[in-house]
Amino acid sequence: MRRPSPLPPPPASEQPSRRRVDEPVPAPPTRHPDPADETAPVVPLVRPSVSDANGSEPTGSASFVATPDAEGASLRDVWRASRARRRALSAEVRRFTVRQRRRRRVWIGVAAAFLVMVLGTAGAAYSPLFAVERIEVVGASQLDVAAVTDALDGQVGTPLALVDDSAVKAALVRFPLVESYTLEARPPHDLVVRVVERTPIGVLQSTAGFTVVDAAGVALSTTPDAPAGQPLLEIAGGTDSDAFRAAGRVMRALPDAVRAQVTGVSASTPDDVTLTLGATGSRVAWGSSDRSAEKAVVLDRLMAKSPPDRTKEYDVTSPEAGVVR
Repeated sequence: MRRPSPLPPPPASEQPSRRRVDEPVPAPPTRHPDPADETAPVVPLVRPSVSDANGSEPTGSASFVATPDAEGASLRDVWRASRARRRALSAEVRRFTVRQRRRRRVWIGVAAAFLVMVLGTAGAAYSPLFAVERIEVVGASQLDVAAVTDALDGQVGTPLALVDDSAVKAALVRFPLVESYTLEARPPHDLVVRVVERTPIGVLQSTAGFTVVDAAGVALSTTPDAPAGQPLLEIAGGTDSDAFRAAGRVMRALPDAVRAQVTGVSASTPDDVTLTLGATGSRVAWGSSDRSAEKAVVLDRLMAKSPPDRTKEYDVTSPEAGVVR
């Protein structure tokens, strides 16, 4: 068996150098510093140059001041930069909210103008600038207009907005012909009173004389003699009966031309209302007050064809078939 050959020895340059014990160690090579490896200088904090009365520096103080760094920055410069940044930020906020602020100003102006207008109008309305100086009565045909105006004279000098409706009502209650009324203010100084008069339907004879009444049974006037142009009412039960209410509805439904010829109205029940026409004494059998408007039209046509001086009786109890006798 053949033995392997040993490895060749390393070259002389790679073999470790051997030194003797007494041989001196060579100094390491000198290394020049790189400018890139240099660090920034350290800026120390120093105490303020304030000394006491003895010329020595105060002890126990923790306050320090910063000396300017290499670029000249200081605490005052930082404060100025911060203030400039806040100003710039405020300017940007104002720039981006200009539309919102303008809209808010417009709304505030509109609200203020509306408030001023309302307050000014209310102040003027309740001031003597719009006081009542003239009262006008409208719708009166049977009433004495001068008497009504004198009764409302207490409202003269009162602002239109403060006219007392209850006082006006109390003044008009004294006039039985007034059925209803409305007040109308015409600035600056006019008060208009629109009245609706009661419509008389006839007279009731009693021991006191002849009393003119309307369809509601309200006594309008009483005279010792029968007033001209008003039919005589002969109603069973008086003004509080159903027969009187039926007769009142019939009289209000008649046309003016027919009503002017009625000289008497009689009813014992609500279903047997009878009218008397003119000097001839022609009768109109009306029946109940139902469908009075239709019956009035039929009676008007029958009277046009057959005048009362040639007719004894008109029967309109059934408006579909009027009868002349």
